[in-house]
Amino acid sequence: MDTGSRGRAGEALAAAYLELIGMSVTARNVRLGGVEVDLVAVDRGTQVLVEVKYRGRGDFGGPEAAIDGPKRARLLRAAGALNGSGCEDVRIDVVAVERSEQGVVLRHYRGVVTT
Repeated sequence: MDTGSRGRAGEALAAAYLELIGMSVTARNVRLGGVEVDLVAVDRGTQVLVEVKYRGRGDFGGPEAAIDGPKRARLLRAAGALNGSGCEDVRIDVVAVERSEQGVVLRHYRGVVTT
């Protein structure tokens, strides 16, 4: 599976999971403030920007390791653009999807980047 296909599959899994736990996914792969955001969702009235990270292996620290300083700055810029459009409550979550011997492991981190 190539990187693009893997990324789309990870985003589809993340979106299904978010819907399952009661969040409403309102957009996929949108640009906010010049930043591409994987998913935009609503969680009890709060707008949520969701960064999805998919990895086939955990050799490099797993998917969470990809949320470094520059990525955090881009996510904050996107949240600022959403705030500028009239949204008051914005949260940034990360959904990490990792393939393992047992299948797919999904971890949801709420509010990992504070606005």
